[in-house]
Amino acid sequence: MIFELKTLSPEAVPRALAKAERYRLLNEPAEAESICLDALQADAENQEALMTLLLALTDQFEEDATTAVTEARKCAERIRDDYDRAYFTGIIWERRAKARLRRGVPDGGPLAYEWLREAMAFYDRAAAIRAPGNDDALLRWNTCARLIMRDHRLVPAHDVRGEPLMLE
Repeated sequence: MIFELKTLSPEAVPRALAKAERYRLLNEPAEAESICLDALQADAENQEALMTLLLALTDQFEEDATTAVTEARKCAERIRDDYDRAYFTGIIWERRAKARLRRGVPDGGPLAYEWLREAMAFYDRAAAIRAPGNDDALLRWNTCARLIMRDHRLVPAHDVRGEPLMLE
């Protein structure tokens, strides 16, 4: 069944985005995503809505990684500020890696390691152009580094040593 969605007034967008943030904090990312889509329908270039939508999508990486990753990347491409675009792209890579680790995919560590390193590269880009006093990208970089240092599954693919395959 197809419904014609209701349209928000532009004046309602800030209040709607505050609700979206609350839904994210309540671990209800699909509700936050829906609100952000409504906000973007009313104000297509709203940067706060794009960034909140991106975060709501990354909150869903464990349930539907393929679609959520694709949509999150589309959001990142629409972020105008170079710092924010690099920072939020790093978040996509970081959260994708963490979701893979939580799923416990066999041999998922090397790929998660590569994704964390991608995140760190984007955080480095963001840090290079950050405003004075904004060390958010450094905090995220350090979080990724600590995760790699503490989780023995996180190794480069070339460091993985498997048992040789025995053919009969």
